[in-house]
Amino acid sequence: MKKNILVFGTISGVIVSTFMAISMAIMSSSSSHSDGTTSMIIGFSAMAVAFSFIFVGIKNYRDKQNGGTITFGKGFVLGLMISLIASTLYVITWGVEFHFFMPDFMDKYSAMQIKQLKDNGVSGAAFDEALKSIETASYNYKNNPFFFAAYTYMEILPVGILITLISALILKRKTPVATA
Repeated sequence: MKKNILVFGTISGVIVSTFMAISMAIMSSSSSHSDGTTSMIIGFSAMAVAFSFIFVGIKNYRDKQNGGTITFGKGFVLGLMISLIASTLYVITWGVEFHFFMPDFMDKYSAMQIKQLKDNGVSGAAFDEALKSIETASYNYKNNPFFFAAYTYMEILPVGILITLISALILKRKTPVATA
């Protein structure tokens, strides 16, 4: 089981990290200003593709190492561990890219959020409160490694958990399938 977790977690992590690193580099070098919607769609699509290895890892374990059976619980744990490895590789990759290659990312992201507030007509006390929240989050993201890691995990790990739940439900099997 450990080998499956390491192999499929690493494959998934390398895929999602590579895709994120390349897409963020392209986005940061682009002169066009977008609201990030396209980038988010591409990012979550890449996560879904990379996390397809959760399904493959659970199925591989069930069919090749566990006699064709697996409980939901065991499948969930296996998928969760794969998700954690992939997510950790993603967090590390983003940490390196953010701190060494894109240190102004949060300034640009905060400016985009402020522009969206103004475009949506937010003003007065609501604007001041939102601005304070944006400034606090930006400061914490740049200066608190625990906040940075937690925020980055919150971006990717829920996708992995969702795919883990779906995969464990689909692949659970109490009795092995008879082969001809």
